[in-house]
Amino acid sequence: MKIYHLNCATLRPFAFVLSDTAGYLSRANLIGHCLVIETNAGLVLVDSGYGIKDRSQPSLAMRAFMAVSGSSRDIRQAAANQIVDLGYTPQDVQHIVQTHLHLDHAGGLPDFPQAKIHVHALEYDGATKPRTFSEFLCNPGHWAHHPDWELYSAFENKWFGFDAARILEGVFPEIWLIPLPGHTRGHCAVAVKTAHKWLLHCGDAYLSRSDIDPESTSHSRPKWIQPLAQRLFPYLPRLRALQRQHSDEIDIFCAHDPFELSVRSFIGEILKI
Repeated sequence: MKIYHLNCATLRPFAFVLSDTAGYLSRANLIGHCLVIETNAGLVLVDSGYGIKDRSQPSLAMRAFMAVSGSSRDIRQAAANQIVDLGYTPQDVQHIVQTHLHLDHAGGLPDFPQAKIHVHALEYDGATKPRTFSEFLCNPGHWAHHPDWELYSAFENKWFGFDAARILEGVFPEIWLIPLPGHTRGHCAVAVKTAHKWLLHCGDAYLSRSDIDPESTSHSRPKWIQPLAQRLFPYLPRLRALQRQHSDEIDIFCAHDPFELSVRSFIGEILKI
C-alpha cells in the first residue's frame, strides 16, 4: 500500500500581519494538501484541490476567487495530472472523500467522472442549496457531471472519542469520516489507518500547525488572534488534546499548511509535491 501526499492548490492570499510594533500586508503561503491512497478497490482520493478546468478555463467566479486568493494556475498541480505522473490513470480513482466542498477543495471532481463522491449529507445540502456566505464558496460546476454521491448522516461509531463512520466497508486500508463542523456545517476530517499509525486529514478544522501544537513555530499566530481562531475553529481544543495524548498513534495535518506537507516524507509515507 502506498499513500501519496500531493499539493493540488497553491494559494497566496494577502493577510494582515500585526506584530507588537506594527501592522502590514503580506502574502500567506498556503497549499491544498490531498491524499492518494492505494486500496484493494482502486485509488481513493482525499480532497481534490483545483481541477484542470479551474486552471485552463475558469468561470468568472473561479477567476475572481483565484485572483483574490493568489492561486496558482499551474495545470501540473491538478490531481489528475499528478496521478498520471505517479504512473496511474485518472480512471484508477474509484472514490473521492471530500472534507468539504469549497471550490479550492472540490475543483478536481470533474476530472474523475467515474468516481463515487463521499461526503457528509449536511455538506452536500449546504453546497447544493446554499444559504450562508460559506456555502456560496462552492462551485456547482464542480458536480455538473452528475457524479455518484454517497452521503453520510449517521455517525454512530467512535474514533478516539470522536463521532465517526467507517466508509467503504471491505476496503483496506480503513477509512473513516469524522464530523468536525465549524468551517462548514458538514465539514469532516478523514482518518486513514496505515501500517505505522493513523493519518488524520483535518481539512480546514485548523489552518496552521501552531494551532494544535504549541511547540511548532510554523506560521505562529499572535496571541491576540487565538480567541478568534477558537470561535472559527471550534474543534481546536479537542484536536490539541488528540495531538498531545496520541501523537505516537496519529499523524494529524490540515489542508493548507505547507510545513505539514513538507515533513510527511519522514513518517514512512511517500511524499509528492
